Amino acid sequence: MKRRNVLKTVAAATGLSLAGTLPYPTSAASARRKDQKFKFCLNTSTISGQRLGVEKYIEITARAGYDAIEVWIGDLRAYMDQGKTLAALKKLASDAGLEIVNAIGFAAWMTDDDEKRKAGVAQLKEEMEIMAALGCTRIAAPAAGVTSPPDLYKAGERYKAILELGRQTGVTPQLEVWGASPFNHLGQALMVAAVANDPDAHILADVYHLHRGNSGFDCMKLLDGKAVDIFHMNDYPGPIPREQLQDKDRIYPGDGVAPLKVVLTHLKNMTGTKILSLELFNRDYWQQDPLTVAKTGLEKMRSVVAQV
Repeated sequence: MKRRNVLKTVAAATGLSLAGTLPYPTSAASARRKDQKFKFCLNTSTISGQRLGVEKYIEITARAGYDAIEVWIGDLRAYMDQGKTLAALKKLASDAGLEIVNAIGFAAWMTDDDEKRKAGVAQLKEEMEIMAALGCTRIAAPAAGVTSPPDLYKAGERYKAILELGRQTGVTPQLEVWGASPFNHLGQALMVAAVANDPDAHILADVYHLHRGNSGFDCMKLLDGKAVDIFHMNDYPGPIPREQLQDKDRIYPGDGVAPLKVVLTHLKNMTGTKILSLELFNRDYWQQDPLTVAKTGLEKMRSVVAQV
């Protein structure tokens, strides 16, 4: 089935209009996917304020011209609660020409509370199995539930344990830093990954979080290319002090003061293909047409990438 016919089918199922032509012809999309350095992805948080559901997120992401989509576990559970199948969703994404490359979840696998950690690991295993059913090989592993700076040696041991769980399920947990949390610095993530001493250790970093947690960006030179698959793209405004920034302050790449040339140069110098995933929580964008937001975000990412 041709891509445009597939999208018509998706639109009919999800209630969105396909007025006008697709933003990119099929030939351009094919050429884009041959790029061995950067792929472009939409994290559905960027249009989550419209609360459209994962099926419509897939349609919008495809129509906007992205290579891939990054989904949220909560949206997948809401989808399944409607009696719909993961097999159908996997086919929907595949037919739309999209890779499902990662999922955002909040399992409390790092916490010191033994009971909460046990429940968190069980939750993570279930979420990994959901992603495996979708053909996705990654899931975010932030320090959810951690309320004070963690013992990095213990955290490393715990990360190694969920990496083993990842090998069992085929879904690798990506160690994620949150700039406003007790696990807020890339240096912490590097140590946890080193303590884990595991060939599958991966780090999921983010422009906003590297700035918010005061990691800076030159530290990215210490990241081995094999440890980074996905990088969250966004920007931040200049007038707001770092410590006061919130998720809602994230803006389109290139519209703020982040040193994106430095960031992208570090990523470009790493080995392997890097997936640039647009992750925003901007409430102004949530009030706008989601397809327009998605297309604008892709154009902004392409523009900053072109500069390196």
